Amino acid sequence: MSDVMIVTGTEQMTPSTFTLRNEDGIGIITMDVPGERMNTLRASFVDEIQALLAEISADNNIKGLVLCSGKADSFIAGADVHMLDECVTAEQAEALARAGQDIFNQLEALKIPLIAAIHGPCLGGGLELALACHGRVCSDDDKTRLGLPEVQLGLIPGSGGTQRLPRLVGLTRALDMMLTGKQLRPKQAFKAGLVNDMVPHSILLDTAITLARQGKPRPKRKRDIKTLALEANPFGRRLVFDKALSTLRHKTRGKYPAPERLLNVVQTGLHQGINKGLAAEARAFGELVMSPESSALRQLFFATTEMKKETRWQGKEPNSLARIGVLGGGLMGGGIAFVTAIKAGLPVRIKDISHQGINQAMANAHGLLMPKVNKKQLRASEMQQQLARITGTLDYRGFERVDLVVEAVFESLDIKREMVAEVEANCPKHTVFATNTSSLPIHQIAEGAERPGQVVGLHYFSPVHKMPLAEIIPHAGTSPATVATALKLARAQGKTPIVVQDKAGFYVNRILAPYLNEAARLLLEGEPIEAIDRALLDYGFPVGPLTLLDEVGIDVAAKISPILARELGERFTAPEAFGKLLEDKRHGKKNGRGFYRHDKKGKHKPVDDSLYALLGIKPQSRLPAQDLAERCLLLMLNEAALALDEGVIASARDGDIGAIFGIGFPPFSGGPFYYMYQQGIQAVVDKMDEYARKYGERFAPCEPLRKLAESGGSYY
Repeated sequence: MSDVMIVTGTEQMTPSTFTLRNEDGIGIITMDVPGERMNTLRASFVDEIQALLAEISADNNIKGLVLCSGKADSFIAGADVHMLDECVTAEQAEALARAGQDIFNQLEALKIPLIAAIHGPCLGGGLELALACHGRVCSDDDKTRLGLPEVQLGLIPGSGGTQRLPRLVGLTRALDMMLTGKQLRPKQAFKAGLVNDMVPHSILLDTAITLARQGKPRPKRKRDIKTLALEANPFGRRLVFDKALSTLRHKTRGKYPAPERLLNVVQTGLHQGINKGLAAEARAFGELVMSPESSALRQLFFATTEMKKETRWQGKEPNSLARIGVLGGGLMGGGIAFVTAIKAGLPVRIKDISHQGINQAMANAHGLLMPKVNKKQLRASEMQQQLARITGTLDYRGFERVDLVVEAVFESLDIKREMVAEVEANCPKHTVFATNTSSLPIHQIAEGAERPGQVVGLHYFSPVHKMPLAEIIPHAGTSPATVATALKLARAQGKTPIVVQDKAGFYVNRILAPYLNEAARLLLEGEPIEAIDRALLDYGFPVGPLTLLDEVGIDVAAKISPILARELGERFTAPEAFGKLLEDKRHGKKNGRGFYRHDKKGKHKPVDDSLYALLGIKPQSRLPAQDLAERCLLLMLNEAALALDEGVIASARDGDIGAIFGIGFPPFSGGPFYYMYQQGIQAVVDKMDEYARKYGERFAPCEPLRKLAESGGSYY
């Protein structure tokens, strides 16, 4: 066995990332980044790989190579994104891409076969490295995923992925993977021809060695008649590109430059050859690294990654979690039970007042898993095992062993206090009581509790299985261990949790309310419903504010508004229109009547024009789309600044994550605070002053924001 070692300027030996051993003529290259849980590619590895290639070329006994990982559950998770922040020009970032391309080209040019043995995540630069190998074998383990998710960071693959992937799996599938960041499971990768074989992890290395002994393998992709017709001629390929461009422009509305650049780069390679394609790839990569969109998306990536490492709260470790209880089997309770059983893998016991509620929760869970079974992403037996973790009861039987109870009953202070008392009487003394409330103060729910230190808010967003955010809300007497435990559960459920103070509206609903109220004011001024929603869609929000009101429930918004106005001031007073809508029984999607019409399946239909007559409005577009959007946006920014100043959120980072994952604040902007940072605090204050003159004093910048501008400070 021979190890490649790098000598530093001080002549000290440092641990090598790549080691090579000869196993009967097959060189086994093991990548194992010292001190890291997962392998990531770094620019500094170029010298190591060059030294490794020199050693291989000097050893005539090596007839083939296998590349594997020294990590237990990961191949290569991608490139180290931090190195991009060291680039101050597009040329520097382009040089990084070219260096990666050059080293991968050398691997591809090896005369002896090189096979990648893939187990665990094989993403980004990791997959680009695997694509440069002559063959690939992956494990059939559920941990194994293959993909090029760079577009989610506002980038494109920069080390040959845009050129090699279409040639291996076909243009249509490659574009689908790269434009969406989709990750393929082992079976999908094998079917697509991305890997030559898929085997149990226990025989992965042996299979790769056998493949290397057989020489360079041929691609195994099978193309049907439709694929051949589309991809085998210039006209068909043009159709594919035109369709992809039309689809992505509809989705991105021009706010994300990376997908269009990716299409151009792939086209260049197919039309002008791989060398031209690689040059275009490196150039586009360098320019995108310097774009404000990529800067914001990378900042978001770093923030969420850092949050995942924070396992303690104020120095306290979380309690162990073996069993979870849920009170209420409705839409929220059922969703919480689902993510607990399926994502966290914990047994969960639902208590409801009727069998109907429990049956509904069970049926919803089955309905969410069945499509995966139909797509063969999940075995029917595995689905049954997962569903078996969910059980129900009409009393507290089974709750004598739960470690945490999530309460998701009717939004009533008296009922929630009653639930606290019942849990304390029927559960172990260590049990945490987490209340899923969107508006009620946590300290009021905890009043009268025997163990108030174990009461905490745990606010989910609907639908629970889709929305990634959870707000953890301790009251003044909540113990740090309780907060840490709630954070632990939320993360296990696949959520990105933020801790917020126990103040009216918490954080997300607080910044959302002025945004929605302003949309309602615009409507009352005569702006058409579609125009208001379209303006915010074009600005980058996933849905328009009036569509969102229909989704959330107009009745729910109307209940929260008085609480916010009472606690935080009359700026939260909702327009009188809400009263008229409720009198007309317009609750939104839940009963099919809102700003839009909805069918019995809840599908979005055209605007309900009868609403204009109800409100005494003659709709007519008067204001520019930018003004429509910015009137809603600026009030949200102002409220976010106030929330941070009051300590409702601990940091601008938490505020950005909460806004993006909770209400869909445009991710390419990085969140409200990063958006203000990129625009410049003074520029934002000036815009607010302008709107205050044009549309009213409510747009005047808050004092904390004005002081920050005067001092020349910033949020980042």
